Amino acid sequence: MLVSEWKGDGEAMCPQRLVLEHVTSRWGVLVLIQLLDRPYRFSELRRAIGRVSEKMLTQTLQTLERDGLVHRDAKPVIPPRVDYSLTELGREAAEQVRALAQWTARRMDDVIGARQAYDEAREIQSRASWQSEERQRQRGRTA
Repeated sequence: MLVSEWKGDGEAMCPQRLVLEHVTSRWGVLVLIQLLDRPYRFSELRRAIGRVSEKMLTQTLQTLERDGLVHRDAKPVIPPRVDYSLTELGREAAEQVRALAQWTARRMDDVIGARQAYDEAREIQSRASWQSEERQRQRGRTA
């Protein structure tokens, strides 16, 4: 898709935006990347991801399943066994998300450096602005 197609009518982009939100959500990213390795049972997946509530993981899996990215395989056994795996579409999306996550890991030092430079520039700018205002106040008192 061309960048120009992303501009303009926000309504036309709504379906794509929703899928992007699902794929790039806090838990969606982690679920997709984790499922690249192999199918997981719910509790295994929850442990592997860490710090995700049962409710949030359930919602994320349902959303990704609805979008056709995750397959839920419920086996008719006692106790019930449910495995989650990626569909072909999900694998394609997960590989893209993993590539972005790997890029982030490789470039994190650059991001940290950029943040520090930005924060320092803002601090200098803020001090200069404060000093300028202070000089103006002092001029007002002596006039």
